[in-house]
Amino acid sequence: MDSLLSAAAYVKIFVAMIVIVNPLGIMPVFVAMTADTAEAERKKIAGIASISVAIVLLISALLGERVLEIFGISIASFKVGGAILVMTAALSMMQAMPTRDKQTPEEAEEAHDKASIAVVPLAIPLLAGPGAMSTIIIYASEKKSFLHLGTVCLVVIGIALVTWLALRIASKVGSRMSKTTVNVATRIMGLLLAALAVEIFAGGIVELIPALGKPDVFR
Repeated sequence: MDSLLSAAAYVKIFVAMIVIVNPLGIMPVFVAMTADTAEAERKKIAGIASISVAIVLLISALLGERVLEIFGISIASFKVGGAILVMTAALSMMQAMPTRDKQTPEEAEEAHDKASIAVVPLAIPLLAGPGAMSTIIIYASEKKSFLHLGTVCLVVIGIALVTWLALRIASKVGSRMSKTTVNVATRIMGLLLAALAVEIFAGGIVELIPALGKPDVFR
């Protein structure tokens, strides 16, 4: 079983990715963007967006580390950089503010003019944004085995299914959610995301400077 992490570790990966992808937070956005859309078309948009999320995160998990190797970037350095990006998103979430790394105001305005919003901006970058992609690359690199990578891919598929369910019920639930409810949920997830960012950052720093992982070294 050395090729796998513990079951609790994969549950942690799943929960962490749910927090980062944040399908709950996207529900009011989905309702607003599809306000004048027929129910059948909403179903189609939800399906395409969820499949797009799965494809983006699967590609990131499978090929992300190889791309880093091409550019000579170590996983430890990527952890530090990715943690900073995730922390930026977390701080914005704790203030209940949209993050510019996911979507700029110009992109939001342009989205209303597009015939289909399923892939852009819903899937990319609102759901599978830079933070989600960098985090799944980090988790996929934790074990060098096909079994671990396959399990991470199953986690990604689970994330896509949760996203699909959230978008499917968005029109019924999202329109009834008050702004305060959404903000409270967003702030709680932001706090969890901040803790995750600190953990990733600490792991990356220890890998870059091994002495920091030895408490007796500075005594």
